[in-house]
Amino acid sequence: QVQLVESGGGLVQAGGSLRLSCAASGSIFNINVMGWHRQAPGKQRELVAGITSGERTNYADSVKGRFTISRDNAKNTVYLQMNSLKPEDTAVYYCNMKVGYMNYWGQGTQVTVSS
Repeated sequence: QVQLVESGGGLVQAGGSLRLSCAASGSIFNINVMGWHRQAPGKQRELVAGITSGERTNYADSVKGRFTISRDNAKNTVYLQMNSLKPEDTAVYYCNMKVGYMNYWGQGTQVTVSS
């Protein structure tokens, strides 16, 4: 059984930084895409950043230049380095991994940015 465990969320002041980590346990191989999504109260879930097995990345316009996604294939782990955080970044962040037609999701971790 595959489980994704997230860490690194918390409370930070505007302008500060956080690094989120998400590690997959269980039998999971050849992960095509690793990514991060977020959902704020009353808003639709949105893609924050994604990274392919070929190290191609994409970001939401709102986080470009501030967030960096990376992956460690040997550890089945995806990271999200978040710099210059803004109050509007406050949300529950979910990691996601795609293997073929299968999708796996983390439990979500709260990120709160105070002004």
